[in-house]
Amino acid sequence: MEDLWCVAVGVFQVWMFVVVFLIMLPAMFGLSLGVTGIYIQVLVKILKWATLRIQRGRQKQPTVPVPLPNGIIERAASSMKEEIEQLRSSGSVVEGQFALSDAIYFCKKGLESIADDQVTQRFSSEELASWNLLTRTNQNFRYISLRLTIIWGIGVFVRYCILLPLRVTLAIIGLSWLVIGTTLVGFLPESSKKNWLSEVVHLTCYRICARGLSATIRYHNRENRPQKGGICVANHTTPIDVVILANDGCYAMVGQIHGGLMGIMQRSMVRSCPHVWFERSEMKDRHAVTNRLRAHVAAKTKLPILIFPEGTCINNTSVMMFKKGSFEIGGTIYPVAMKYDPRFGDAFWNSSKYNMVSYLLRMMTSWAIVVNVWYLPPMTIQDDEDAAQFANRVKSAIAHQGGLLDLAWDGGLKREKVKNSLKEEQQKMFSSIVVGHNNNKSPGTCSENTEEQ
Repeated sequence: MEDLWCVAVGVFQVWMFVVVFLIMLPAMFGLSLGVTGIYIQVLVKILKWATLRIQRGRQKQPTVPVPLPNGIIERAASSMKEEIEQLRSSGSVVEGQFALSDAIYFCKKGLESIADDQVTQRFSSEELASWNLLTRTNQNFRYISLRLTIIWGIGVFVRYCILLPLRVTLAIIGLSWLVIGTTLVGFLPESSKKNWLSEVVHLTCYRICARGLSATIRYHNRENRPQKGGICVANHTTPIDVVILANDGCYAMVGQIHGGLMGIMQRSMVRSCPHVWFERSEMKDRHAVTNRLRAHVAAKTKLPILIFPEGTCINNTSVMMFKKGSFEIGGTIYPVAMKYDPRFGDAFWNSSKYNMVSYLLRMMTSWAIVVNVWYLPPMTIQDDEDAAQFANRVKSAIAHQGGLLDLAWDGGLKREKVKNSLKEEQQKMFSSIVVGHNNNKSPGTCSENTEEQ
């Protein structure tokens, strides 16, 4: 019995040595020993080998299904006006009259929506071209080879018996450090030293949590990083987005006050840093929210605000409509584009399918989190723009840089129906085509695809 106890103590000592001296301390100083990089390189080679084995297996076993591409509908890039005019060109249609051929356009759009809805597919996991050894059911892969199955079994052991305990340990240490550190800093009087200590505590916490996810983050164009008194807006894939961005700089968070463990963290964080937390009743008051955010931005010494204008998580393939409220505040907007590598794990949080605990378990048992972050040049609203147009311009820049689809749909359609105003806009556009008046609105807005819902 004493021998087992000695072995357990020895294992614990080795475990804590690895956690503290090989992971925590380098993370606190923003250093890397290169272990994660080597780990990612090994993973890439293993996944390439697995892909080749699967391709050979398909040739020998025709029953193994070939994965479908992300989109099964080849959609026309033209607008409603252009497509309807093309249909009308084949016959003699008097201007100001309805043509029966116009119905063909709406039938076509309706069938496209039934077969491949552009909105719903943005809230399901991104499909991979090949199996990444994380599950035996992805793409319905069956038994292909003994070696591939052995590799998968070893991967399960590594992910659940080594990586999961290590990552849980680091997450507990990082969050405990955040609560204790920010609480202690909060007792200090307001000064530049307090602000500096607050930033050190926050950075250290997020860096430890990032190491706990085996995160490999590549930051591009760091000269464009958000500055104090500005607003950082980014596309939203996962709650981990906050950890990824705050790993490279401190931000003032915006959100609703919660209870439980989350509430404890929020109360401790706000003592040391001017985060903007709202009561549930305040969140419904749009003017109150705008005024508080505008006051924060007006103080040029405060940290930049971090906002995700989509309002919900999208599946790492697209950028959906930005809510214009973030762009009515004023000040400088610092766009940030993020793109996760899906080969090492599915970072998308499907909140309607998984709760937060289940999602974090999936993240901590994935291979790694690999992400590219691009800081775009700062942008300001132009004289001839309103808030909605400015939001669309920023969204397009983020989508272009991240290699994401630029969709005009509101992410709120995940749980809500299409607003009547969007339907009316579609009707007005068709009416203008029938009577022969040109519609000055851009055909690339959300009205083009409203009928899909």
